Amino acid sequence: MIDPRTLGFDPARLARIGPFIDEAFVNKGKIAMSQLLVARYGQEVYRHQSGVARADGTPLRDDAIFRIASMTKPVTAIAFMTLVEEGRISLEDPVHKVIPEFRNLGVYNGGGGAVPFMPAKPCAPMRMVDLLTHMSGLTYGFQNRSSVDAAYREALPDGGRGIAGFDHFIAELARIPLEFAPGTAWNYSVSTDVLGVVVARLAGKPLGEVFKERIFDPLGMPDTGFTLAEQKRDRLTDCWAYVPGGKPRLIDEAANSTLTEPARFEGGGGGLQSTLEDYHRFCRMLVGNGTADGVQIVSPKTIALMTSNFLPGGQDLTALSRSLFSEANNAGTGFGLGFGVTIDPVRALVPGSVGEYFWGGMFSTAFFVDPVEKIHMVFMTQLSPSGAYPIRRQLKTLIYSALTESHT
Repeated sequence: MIDPRTLGFDPARLARIGPFIDEAFVNKGKIAMSQLLVARYGQEVYRHQSGVARADGTPLRDDAIFRIASMTKPVTAIAFMTLVEEGRISLEDPVHKVIPEFRNLGVYNGGGGAVPFMPAKPCAPMRMVDLLTHMSGLTYGFQNRSSVDAAYREALPDGGRGIAGFDHFIAELARIPLEFAPGTAWNYSVSTDVLGVVVARLAGKPLGEVFKERIFDPLGMPDTGFTLAEQKRDRLTDCWAYVPGGKPRLIDEAANSTLTEPARFEGGGGGLQSTLEDYHRFCRMLVGNGTADGVQIVSPKTIALMTSNFLPGGQDLTALSRSLFSEANNAGTGFGLGFGVTIDPVRALVPGSVGEYFWGGMFSTAFFVDPVEKIHMVFMTQLSPSGAYPIRRQLKTLIYSALTESHT
């Protein structure tokens, strides 16, 4: 690890982060474990690890494997953009170009539940850019707001690796109306899972193979994938769920987890397992404008495009979001091609830079990349839901408070 002072950080202030995590969360039993890495210009300046990997007291290893859930989404977005760069697809292309099952999708017009859906209202075709920005009109069943959400829960109750393959997934979605006309609102959804189907169909191979060939092998991410090798099971952490007013509840015991069974559905929206070190390598590529250690995954212009705010009129999620669940704080936050984007730190009420981009997973993992200050962070733990505690915002505040040299 490099001396933080040479990269514009105060070591004493960085050293406050670990005790804060432990005293506020780990020692109180709110989360079982934590791993944190902070870097600038791709070089590590701070690392902290605490807690245990499993309920039986198994120590937390440096190379522990975590379920990263929606931190899969930026990986899928990058994989798609490699195909865009090759001229095999364009952002403006209709989704039905690759998924013809979506050709006649329309907007909800009544019905659902105990009665059939009314004929859907016609709308403009869903585009690839709508999938990347969550402006597709699709939804997630767990949002529990509407008849469309309910239809998702009935059609795809597992919602993950147990779904019976891509074709089944698409066929079920194609018979459910959209929440809204594509491009007119924002809703956190299965959009990135659909994007993963697009990537796999265009590449003519399983999504996991596409990721491995185009991202994981070039960047040196050997421990990231959809299916956990049995010989790596001893590195997998337990996973917990928040219980209001009580101790977290164990929901996936690593010793008996089914993650070693081949995934029937490789979900581009949330199916990967990874390590702190592997995702650090992915972030080094991002902060390097598409390149890390001499390996170029995408071009700097592609990264710049992906991390711009695509919400109409430069609005934030407060204005356009219909979602009851999000990995983003809505105020001051826009959305790009696979990333939340900070467009106004004042409205976000947390230190940062305009243009900073980020996302997280439902088990409270998180990352952010600040392209102005060339800082990135990766945080790993395993507690669902991600909004149980404000730890992500607190970590950002602590990290920026340790900065001594700024580019703004």
